[in-house]
Formats: sequence, structure tokens, C-alpha cells
Amino acid sequence: MTIAPHLIFADVSLDIARGEFQSALDKLSKADANLPESYLMHLLEARAWRGLARHGEAVRHLRQCCRIAPSNQVAWQELVDATVLLTQHGQEAPEPAFDPVAEEFEQLSIALAGFQAPRASESSDPTPISDQKQPFPDDASIAVPTESLANLFISQGAYKKAIRVFTSLIQLKPDKADEYRLNIDSLLERL
Repeated sequence: MTIAPHLIFADVSLDIARGEFQSALDKLSKADANLPESYLMHLLEARAWRGLARHGEAVRHLRQCCRIAPSNQVAWQELVDATVLLTQHGQEAPEPAFDPVAEEFEQLSIALAGFQAPRASESSDPTPISDQKQPFPDDASIAVPTESLANLFISQGAYKKAIRVFTSLIQLKPDKADEYRLNIDSLLERL
């Protein structure tokens, strides 16, 4: 008769909480063959090994946890703690098994560490008032010529720009061409 994994895990968790680490490992060893990719299995094994001060074994199982569930911060924190304990006891961490995905991530992180983003030419700072008041050249093209823009240029005394707008409007609105020509003539007199 097979016992459901969650019941084994609950029983093992109680053993670990009571400090019965070897009993927890014995129970886990029976289920280990059936659940080689179980995050919880490896986490409980790591905790039991850590309780027996076998930090190298704990590190090995915590690495498996981090491989199975890389975004789970519990295993990562316990891995850091176990590695610290391992070094404090003068032991070396066991060599991790080669993982091509982890190796690729390592290579990418090394490449990204040296990456320098190009500097943006624009900033979020507002344009200084002195730059705002600088007129653009009279011969600059005007993307959207309108009568309102021409009248604005006239009120600012930018007659050449207003003439350019009216000239563009003649082609866009030929039915008002005569009115625009009169405006151009009056502006030419002001120059």
C-alpha cells in the first residue's frame, strides 16, 4: 500500500519540528524514488540533513529546490544560510551538477553585467525658457499649415513665416487662394 506524498511530507515535517532528523530522512528515503523532482521532498531532505549538521547534503538538496522552483525565495535563502554554515564549519560545498540552463543564465548574466546602455539624447527636464524663445528659421518647413498658425506668426511679427504658411495654404485650399494672396501682399508691404 502506497501512502500519499502529502501525508509523508506532513509526518516528516513533524519529525523535523521535533528534532527527529534521522527518522525524517528514513521516511523520505522510502518516497525518494517516486518523487525525484519534488520541490518539497528536496526541501524537507535539506532541512533534515541540516538538522544532522550535514550541511553539504543540505546544500545539494537546496540546489535541487532552486533548480526545480527558481523563483521560490525560501529555498534560495535556506541555500545561502546552509552555505554559510558549511563554510563556518570549514567544509566545502559539493560541486553542483552541470545544468545547461543554469550555465546559459550564468553566461547571460556575465554579458549583461558589462552592458552599457547608450545615453539618451533627451531628458525629462523641461526645455529652458531661453531655448523655447529661440525662433526656428524662416525657411523651415511647416508640417501642418493652418490659418490660425499664420495669424499667430503675424501677431508675433514673424511675417516671413506667415507668408510661407499662406503660400502652403494656397495649394491646400485653392478656393480661398485669393484671400491668401491678399494676406501675402499685405505682409510683403510690412517687410
